[in-house]
Amino acid sequence: MTSLTGRLLARLEAPVRREDVEAARQHLLDWLGCTIAGASTGIGRNMAQAADAVDHPLSVMASGPAQTAFALGSFGSLLEMDDVHRTAILHPGPVVWPAVLACAEDGTADRVAEAALRGYEAMIRLGRAVGRGHYARFHNTATCGGLGSAIAAAWMLELDREQTLWAMAHALSTSGGLWECRNEPGATKHLHVAEAARRGVQAALSARAGIAGPLRILEGEQGFFAGLAPDGVPEALLGGEPWALHETSFKPWPACRHAHPAIDAALALRGGGQVPERIVIETYADAVLFCDRPHPTDPGSARFSLQHAVAVALVDGPPTLGAFEAGALDRPEYVALRDRCELREDPSMTANYPAHFGARLRLIIDGVETTAHVPDAWGDSENPMSAEAVADKFALLARWAGVEPGPLADAVLQGDIATLRARMSSLPAPAPLKEDA
Repeated sequence: MTSLTGRLLARLEAPVRREDVEAARQHLLDWLGCTIAGASTGIGRNMAQAADAVDHPLSVMASGPAQTAFALGSFGSLLEMDDVHRTAILHPGPVVWPAVLACAEDGTADRVAEAALRGYEAMIRLGRAVGRGHYARFHNTATCGGLGSAIAAAWMLELDREQTLWAMAHALSTSGGLWECRNEPGATKHLHVAEAARRGVQAALSARAGIAGPLRILEGEQGFFAGLAPDGVPEALLGGEPWALHETSFKPWPACRHAHPAIDAALALRGGGQVPERIVIETYADAVLFCDRPHPTDPGSARFSLQHAVAVALVDGPPTLGAFEAGALDRPEYVALRDRCELREDPSMTANYPAHFGARLRLIIDGVETTAHVPDAWGDSENPMSAEAVADKFALLARWAGVEPGPLADAVLQGDIATLRARMSSLPAPAPLKEDA
């Protein structure tokens, strides 16, 4: 009987249409903006040092593919603005795109979008199959990401079918990413992303060198599902039609995705200049679990604070990157509103999650309650960002990092990967450090 890796690979060989390519380029643009901005932060500089990047943190294109993937994978998630797939509960962009660009060579530019589509598909299918018990302990982006980057790298390197199966096996066999990192300060979560990008590329290079892998790594008695996802549904890997990249959400705000519907609700209620006496945030259980942080002390915890995100939106309107930097966290207006927030789980929203990321905000002013309910965050399929909004987000992030957005955006949207790589490698030295965790 054909192994589950073989049956999954057959699903990834579907034809790609022009509209699929155009959608992939939108996600490349989005990742690139997140990466340029993330690389300009203090923690981005630290990540670059760990990856042996010199000059500009993105000047890594001359490194070997695995090291390049690790370096590029270090930056895209730092500002919590990376794309996200809801039902897989993972972030494919900052894992897959580094693998694609790290393996791009002269003559392979026409494979970029297809490689990314297949990498997204593999990573997302695995994320949807692992089950909630897996997500309770493991970071899906880390555990499932290596498969996505391995598929993307295999496609870029033009591996044959047997080599691609070996690459999948190597990446799955070396999976990891424990959630304990979210319980203490630090940036290990972002190293998960970088390592997932590197792991897949290294798996593909190993397979190309003739190193065989265990093809029953998914379903075997000591395989991925048995070891890491015992309540998962392996057959779910094979369901549905490609391409899941179209279901992958953009994130407009510099905060954890779990905070976005509450931000959208706050923006809907903002106005009038009156300060609420009470603020009640109702949302699903995972949002409460991840983002109940009434007193954030650094940019990392601020981006995972529902209370801070709502306060910023009520005070300033659309949240800016600066509102989550260390120097802004003690602004009296933010502190006052954070202290008035009450956070509650809504069982009906929990039941609808992760298909829907929803929130309800109640503001009580002079004893009068006003309410806004957002069933789907801006950037989800039901509430999409336009191509213009994605381009605006890219321009904002690039300019925040001191980079002129136009030439890079043109190269992405025209599919000119050689020019894109050259421009990424020759970016000027970053502006003075942004404050960060």
